[in-house]
Amino acid sequence: MINEPSVDALIRKLGTNEEPISRYELCVIIAKRTRQIIEQMQSAGVTELPGKQKEIVLACNEILNGKYIVAKD
Repeated sequence: MINEPSVDALIRKLGTNEEPISRYELCVIIAKRTRQIIEQMQSAGVTELPGKQKEIVLACNEILNGKYIVAKD
């Protein structure tokens, strides 16, 4: 289970007060970014992230820090 960053913080980061995203949407976004990270690592020949960090944690931190932005249709 991932405790940091919190689910609530990620929801606030991606949604707005008028239109918050759902937990389901958050899961889909995180899963998509995690798959992208894994594909990038495989193509670069990297087997492990620095500090033995998990790909999903990296995806969550990227979202929280604004490095990964989601565009709504």
